[in-house]
Amino acid sequence: MMRLAISALAVLAAAGGALAPASALAQPVVDAPAGSVRGETVNGVDVFRGIPYAAPPVGWRRWKPPVPAPRWRETRDATQFGPACHQPTARGTSIYAPAEAPVMSEDCLSLNVWAPQGVRDAPVLVWIHGGALTSGSSSETMYDGARMAATHGVMVVSINYRLGVLGYLAHPELSAESRQNISGNYGLMDQIAALKWIQANIEAFGGDPDNVTIAGESAGALSVAYLMASPQAHGLFDRAIAQSAYLLSTPELRSSRYGDFPAETVGMWLQGKLGRQSLAELRAMDAQELTTASLQTGYLPWGTIDGEILPEQLVTVFDQGRQAPVPLLIGFNDGEIRSLRALAPPVPADVETYEAAVRERYGDLADAFLALYPSSDLAESVLAAPRDALYGWTSERMSRGQTRLGQPAFLYFFDHGYPAADEADLHAFHAAEIPYVFGAFDRAPPRWPMPPETQAERGLSAAMMAYWANFARTGVPTAPDQPDWPAYGQARAYMAFEDGPVVRERVMPGMFELREAEVCRRRAAGSTPWNWAVGIVAAPVPPASATCP
Repeated sequence: MMRLAISALAVLAAAGGALAPASALAQPVVDAPAGSVRGETVNGVDVFRGIPYAAPPVGWRRWKPPVPAPRWRETRDATQFGPACHQPTARGTSIYAPAEAPVMSEDCLSLNVWAPQGVRDAPVLVWIHGGALTSGSSSETMYDGARMAATHGVMVVSINYRLGVLGYLAHPELSAESRQNISGNYGLMDQIAALKWIQANIEAFGGDPDNVTIAGESAGALSVAYLMASPQAHGLFDRAIAQSAYLLSTPELRSSRYGDFPAETVGMWLQGKLGRQSLAELRAMDAQELTTASLQTGYLPWGTIDGEILPEQLVTVFDQGRQAPVPLLIGFNDGEIRSLRALAPPVPADVETYEAAVRERYGDLADAFLALYPSSDLAESVLAAPRDALYGWTSERMSRGQTRLGQPAFLYFFDHGYPAADEADLHAFHAAEIPYVFGAFDRAPPRWPMPPETQAERGLSAAMMAYWANFARTGVPTAPDQPDWPAYGQARAYMAFEDGPVVRERVMPGMFELREAEVCRRRAAGSTPWNWAVGIVAAPVPPASATCP
């Protein structure tokens, strides 16, 4: 079980003495426990694409936990990405939309490996793509791991996982099929299956199965939080990176708490909306039709609190110290909501309307809310409030949780602007840090506001890539000739990525305390969710109690 290059003699013999094309001489082959794969070498990096880590979840296996793919006998071509999992094809003029819709299939459980040539015991960074658990794929150009592999010797693995209704549907009939009497979380189980495959196979590619970092952005970062909370994932990774994560209240399988309908009830509702009488009829639907139609009904995919894969609400798991005890790198961006305007309410007509709505909803917390999100700049306040409630609070809360466990947490705040983004009113927008982390300025989607090709921009990218890579290597983010990044700790330290990295303390004072008080009251009351509906569109915050101030 080893990685090797096809030798000239072997190719010559196979060709009956004729010299094979030069490209064939550079194709690396890995003989892994899962089977033999042939990739390609690009600029000193061996790349293997579209490797199946689980059997296709098609037919009767739709909405089943993933099972290992059988070992293949012949050397498998691994030069092309596997299909994306089913997702909507129309994304309009979104800056996140790829140049063209990916090829899709239910046979989509594959991963890709970027391995520095000749490496042994390399740290492994596993990238989980974002997309609201609804869209995205491991083949998106910004996630290409070649530069991180070539520059820092880190092996990068990107994975697909089931999305939308195919990845997260809970349903009473599905629960009845399960030995554990649970359903939902199939996309999360896919991620766990991919991590198990990495444990069993990555050493053959030159990676260290005892030095694995899970990483993701947006829904990928939510997935990181799910994996940290899931007992089934513990021991499969050694560090975690969460970029723009969000700890929202999560539907429970059969009970209604925090204003969410039970996940099984949602499944039955969706079945009715789709005009189907049974699970068998849902399974008979075309996968793309099912994916598109479910979203059109208003169905949104979430993890499910089932007592097994996800044992409790994420905030409860972190409160109880039951999450994975691993070092954490986590943060958020200044302009998160600038490119996610659907998460912000309309700007109120005037100051009086805004302040009245805040006071009606926040009661004795209204003064604190208005101090942070003042009526003097309504347009900015309606963007800042959901940013902090979703991403800022989560970043600090998870940092605090790991600190209590005795694990280092490294918090960042990405506040870097450049002309194309700032002119489009997208300063430090959601996911803007990804091209810097991967060195992918030239691989962004076509409508992405492109950073200028300047020494300053390349320098910031080099610093961020080094911090991320060295965190994956050692658990401590460091970068040559850059400031030491202190752990969050008692000082609440963080790294601000502005024109360059700058160490600061206490990001947005008062932000965490306000959101924590609100969430505490909602948890104690048990009747309202905590999600992106904040500020003037929030459900009324319950009054203070003996449990919560």
